[in-house]
Amino acid sequence: MITLALSKGRIFDEALPMLAAAGIAVLDDPEKSRKLILTTNQPDVRVVLVRASDVPTYVQYGGADLGVTGKDTLIEHGGQGLYQPLDLQIAKCRVSVAVRDDFDYVRAVQQGSRLRVATKYTAIARDFFAAKGVHVDMIKLYGSMELAPLTGLADAIVDLVSTGNTLRANHLVEVERIMDISSHLVVNQAALKLKQAPLRRIIDAFASVIPAGG
Repeated sequence: MITLALSKGRIFDEALPMLAAAGIAVLDDPEKSRKLILTTNQPDVRVVLVRASDVPTYVQYGGADLGVTGKDTLIEHGGQGLYQPLDLQIAKCRVSVAVRDDFDYVRAVQQGSRLRVATKYTAIARDFFAAKGVHVDMIKLYGSMELAPLTGLADAIVDLVSTGNTLRANHLVEVERIMDISSHLVVNQAALKLKQAPLRRIIDAFASVIPAGG
């Protein structure tokens, strides 16, 4: 049995054509079913639905043989025990710094102010601000990041940005782009040895349909 870990949402939706290239069709609709283990048209392939942040952990410890996860999640996880053969170029977005639209971020940085930064991407944020020589107090949050500057909890947030519409709706502005994000295929290293042929077929099929030019 080959087990593929996916998270619901953009990654799931944009991975479906890649699965199709490997001859795999998911038979259950995750939006209509409460099932967390989805069957496919291949009796020896199943899909497990997990939180996006848990995909690398499931693959690392063998709960899944392979998975699709964002570069942001991989960096926060550390990537231990994972073979990372492909950048799939799907579910693209960016990690950015955002502040209230009336907060003078540039002046605060130039003056050497100590900034309070709310984020769930603490490793990415810490490395970014350290490289800039900016002193920060990190506040770990798991959701509703936009509230932090609005309530005075933080001066800035570091979060995923796609269209920027959510920021604008909450009177926030994007002030620095930290990195571009896309989703990667990750494979359990032990599984790659034990199930080499079927996993290599899936990897090669995914590789054949990665959008050209990134």
